[in-house]
Amino acid sequence: MTERLPHEKGFHVSWDQLHRDARALAWRLDGMGPDGDAGEKGGGWRAIVAITRGGMAPAMIVARELDIRHVDTISVKSYDHQNQREAKVLKAPDAGMMGDGEGILVVDDLVDSGRTLELVRELYPKAHFATVYAKPKGRPQVDTFITEVSQDTWIFFPWDMGLQYVPPYRGQD
Repeated sequence: MTERLPHEKGFHVSWDQLHRDARALAWRLDGMGPDGDAGEKGGGWRAIVAITRGGMAPAMIVARELDIRHVDTISVKSYDHQNQREAKVLKAPDAGMMGDGEGILVVDDLVDSGRTLELVRELYPKAHFATVYAKPKGRPQVDTFITEVSQDTWIFFPWDMGLQYVPPYRGQD
């Protein structure tokens, strides 16, 4: 068998699918905050911190679903296109709000190797880490997720794609 190209074992996520999965994540997180119950506004979370860039869309959807108005970002760079490298913080959220992370919900689109979340967890050890998608190597770094995919699957997010023809997986007729 020939070796597969990255797109051949790809998981293509549409905007509709991302929206459904992020809403499911919000429902799972509802009431899980340190002071929350399912009936409390915001589910007990003080704020949401999105890991940019991929966590911004899911964090916005979770914030809307749970009626959380305090949203900030942390910018961590760990990829150059499809190549992973050492993670580093480019922009941190408001330090006064963050403290040790107690009551803070940190949201990302995906946990892959876990390096990004590991770095953020070191900074905010009491935060709750949630992702829409998770790969096995990164699962120990995430507290809540919706869908697990295999480690060798590349997830194509809607902001990375354009519509075009793709040939059949098993060749031509």
